[in-house]
Amino acid sequence: MDYDADSTALVVVDMQNGFCHPDGSLYAPGSEAAIDPVGDLVDRAHDAGMPVVYTRDVHPPEQFDDAHYYDEFDRWGEHVVEDSWDAEIVDDLTVAADDHVVVKHTYDAFYQTELEGWLNAHGIDDLLICGTLANVCVFHTAGSAGVRDFKPVVIEDALGYIEEDDREYAVDHCAFLFGEVTTSQELSI
Repeated sequence: MDYDADSTALVVVDMQNGFCHPDGSLYAPGSEAAIDPVGDLVDRAHDAGMPVVYTRDVHPPEQFDDAHYYDEFDRWGEHVVEDSWDAEIVDDLTVAADDHVVVKHTYDAFYQTELEGWLNAHGIDDLLICGTLANVCVFHTAGSAGVRDFKPVVIEDALGYIEEDDREYAVDHCAFLFGEVTTSQELSI
């Protein structure tokens, strides 16, 4: 699959210490295993002049204090707390000066962020999506992209996960509902 670097962005979802590093609060070996494939995609995108967008899941310590129902700390425990090492992007990935970093406070990188406006301002139509967790933040971000009329393309061999079944579920549903699925080897950027 060929993508135009002028109208496509690589979206790297939540490749943070909290998820990808063995000392992280929500570490999953599948997320750590995604670092090298994601890094390869970032390098390829940079070489092609394609915009790279990193998302960071960040939670202020008091975010869920008044929650009626939605409380990620209740579901997952405290994780990627604002200003913590846990919330930083892993050192193994290169965040270039012109890469765009989106701070989000929930699974969906479009929800109450500037991502949609930034993509529109830069003439982006297609999103190559990789990162972690496949069935949580990647899945919700890809679905949200699709309903906003961006073409989400999930790169299945560059996804982190807790269980292999989680990745397979996300990939199958992304392909069925709202986007395309490819591998990094099939991708031409």
